[in-house]
Amino acid sequence: MIHTGRHFLQIPGPTNVPDRVLRAMDYPVIDHRSAEFASLGAEVLDGVRKIFQTASPVVMYPASGTGAWEAALVNTLSAGDRVLLFETGHFSQLWRQVAEKFGIKVDYVPGSWRKGASADELSARLAADKDHSIKAVLVVHNETSTGVTSRIPELRRSMNQTHHPALLMVDTISSLASIDYRHDEWGVDVTIAGSQKGLMLPPGMSFNAISDKALAATAKASLPRAYWDWQEMLKPNRTGFFPYTPPTNLLYGLREAMRMLQEEGLSNVFKRHDRHAEAMRAAVRAWGLEIVCEDPREYSSSLTAVFLPEGHDADKLRAVILENFDMSLGAGLSKLAGKVFRIGHLGSFNDLTLAGTLCGVEMGLRLAGVPHKEGGVLAALNSLAPAGRKVEPAPMGR
Repeated sequence: MIHTGRHFLQIPGPTNVPDRVLRAMDYPVIDHRSAEFASLGAEVLDGVRKIFQTASPVVMYPASGTGAWEAALVNTLSAGDRVLLFETGHFSQLWRQVAEKFGIKVDYVPGSWRKGASADELSARLAADKDHSIKAVLVVHNETSTGVTSRIPELRRSMNQTHHPALLMVDTISSLASIDYRHDEWGVDVTIAGSQKGLMLPPGMSFNAISDKALAATAKASLPRAYWDWQEMLKPNRTGFFPYTPPTNLLYGLREAMRMLQEEGLSNVFKRHDRHAEAMRAAVRAWGLEIVCEDPREYSSSLTAVFLPEGHDADKLRAVILENFDMSLGAGLSKLAGKVFRIGHLGSFNDLTLAGTLCGVEMGLRLAGVPHKEGGVLAALNSLAPAGRKVEPAPMGR
């Protein structure tokens, strides 16, 4: 089938890259040892801290989010160390695999994939760890495979109440710049992120925001590190440089993306994502389908994962939608494969994009013969623009 118009990329990342960011990346490559580059490097290294809401350093690597996981582990831990990791979905499983390849002992707290990390469970396990053999607590803030967001402040309170010295490491790959996240205020030691979701960039950059406590841990950590060594990064970063060839054009894009986020205001960015997520869930409920996340306090504002009725294949539905409407939706991963489809609503996203996405899903449900009720799109529109709501006109420009 020949498709006209633009492709709808509605997976939970990589997300659509705004034209402003694409144009910014279209600059000539410059000498990465020049004063011009130092100015660019200093600007993005300073600006990205505002996105993490931290006064601490943020280290950037040319890598996917998995690289940021590895960097967090090898800079703070040693072979044989114990860590506590909550099973919240597919990506918690992958983080476990990375850790175990380095000889780290992972206490993997079982989970249903429908709820976030439990503060009560964390309290119990840390209280039982009398000799403080657990060196770090690892949590995926927003589990991209399930649309469940763990409540990080509650986890930090549990750690504080038990007076446990473990580091707190948090994966924000699908939440940074989409869902409210506060590295300093929440007492996080290492925050892990990637470029291709809320930051509205192509894949290829990863991030570690680092607390003083995490930085101090590097002195005792004995896992091998070269490319991922924070200290080797931080030294040239002080003057805007990197220890090796940086992804110059992605840095141009990052600078423009940060400008866009700052223009909108982070609090407004979070409210926009909350609003779109609620409209998306209104549609799912109207269709009579089931949301994967069980606890409304843990609903994700960057994606919604949806079960299909028993006996219906979510991958077949996705294929029907792609073939007929040129729209990509996220697949179910690992034990959710074929059972779930995921709708991304993060990054460069607005009301009309949401409406178009839902129209594609509702038409796809019809064509694929999936039992559902009509009216999901209308329910979302009523959530976005309820009847009787008075909207003030925008001020006229000159």
